Amino acid sequence: MTSASALFQGQTPLAVRMRPVSLAEVAGQQHLLRRGSPLVALADPDAGATRAVSVILWGPPGTGKTTLAQAIARTSGRRFVELSAVTAGVKDVREVMQEAMTQRDLYGISTILFLDEIHRFTKAQQDALLPGVENGWVILIAATTENPSFSVISPLLSRSLLLTLQPLTDDDLGRLIDRAVSDPRGLSGAVELAPEARTALVQLASGDARRALTALEAAASMPEGEPAVVTAEHVAQAVDRALLRYDRQGDEHYDVISAFIKSIRGSDVDAAMHYLARMIEAGEDPRFIARRLVISAAEDIGLADPQALQIATAAADAVAFIGMPEGRIPLAEATAYLATTAKSNAAYNAINAAIADVRAGGFGRVPTHLRDAHYPGAKRLGHGKGYVYPHDLEVGVATQQYLPDELRGRRYYEPTARGVERDISTRLDKIRRILDGDGA
Repeated sequence: MTSASALFQGQTPLAVRMRPVSLAEVAGQQHLLRRGSPLVALADPDAGATRAVSVILWGPPGTGKTTLAQAIARTSGRRFVELSAVTAGVKDVREVMQEAMTQRDLYGISTILFLDEIHRFTKAQQDALLPGVENGWVILIAATTENPSFSVISPLLSRSLLLTLQPLTDDDLGRLIDRAVSDPRGLSGAVELAPEARTALVQLASGDARRALTALEAAASMPEGEPAVVTAEHVAQAVDRALLRYDRQGDEHYDVISAFIKSIRGSDVDAAMHYLARMIEAGEDPRFIARRLVISAAEDIGLADPQALQIATAAADAVAFIGMPEGRIPLAEATAYLATTAKSNAAYNAINAAIADVRAGGFGRVPTHLRDAHYPGAKRLGHGKGYVYPHDLEVGVATQQYLPDELRGRRYYEPTARGVERDISTRLDKIRRILDGDGA
């Protein structure tokens, strides 16, 4: 048995050593690896070129995008070229396309181009990929953690198959960890893993294989003596964080985010900060937290403090811009602001009530004086006739009907007496009296 200390003498990182050499070794993503699937066809050296299709792999970090591409490269017999959108430019892409075309025409060899982090490519850089993909010079395997609908140009999306990767399950991670402990490419049985340490590694990984193997490698370097047994305490020391019971795919994920939002709604800033810390320390996606803050600002605070939505949106932008761990600071700032400011769900209730009326058939024709009068023949139909332009009036509000006849007098938005809505309520009462013809 190899000694534990000998494993860490100039070794390649464990996560790199344990990358699968075939699709059969890939942990998780079985929904993409069924017999006859596009990825399986790409990896099959006997599959014809007509079965090969360019794909875009979309999923969170650590779910196996690079792993899948490299496993396909090892087994397919196709020429494999790898580029990173972080360092490659248009010139690099064009050189790959030219060489791929030469290899195909002269030697009948097809080329797989693996492009990591394609969302970092500009439109011009993505445009450079189109001729090669469209003409079959290359089979593109692109990886991204961002929604391709917003980060990949439409012509490239339409020529590729979008495949969504899922975070690894606890069982997937457990098998991955067990294999890394015993496999000669990994720790080769130099350490034993206590059951509670294995559980801790799975929980802290939160569906990320790379995070699990990195934590395992760090923890395995800590125990001394023979046999070297990795405990939960070793794991906690290695990753420098508490052993949190938090599964991003399980009930705890929903329970903690629910408690977080309800603490903000209930104005308990200390509880909200506690749940925020739990999510951050457990490796929750900060973009998910930011999105929920934006929703909370609109749903639970609304016009009682219109600035709340701006602050929540700014925090989301800041997190996307600076990343973690510094992103915890704008998240905390937004959490504290939302928890301590005035609350109102009046706008939330208003749109829900209006949608309920529409779905129940509670709508009618737009009043004639509000209809579009700009196209030929509209005035002959009476469109716009009698419309009063509010800016022509001193008070800026005209006595006229806006709702359809069937909903006349219906009230949806009822502001509270809290925060800014206290002033809105006074102003709205006056506006509604003028609209109804009851005087200024």
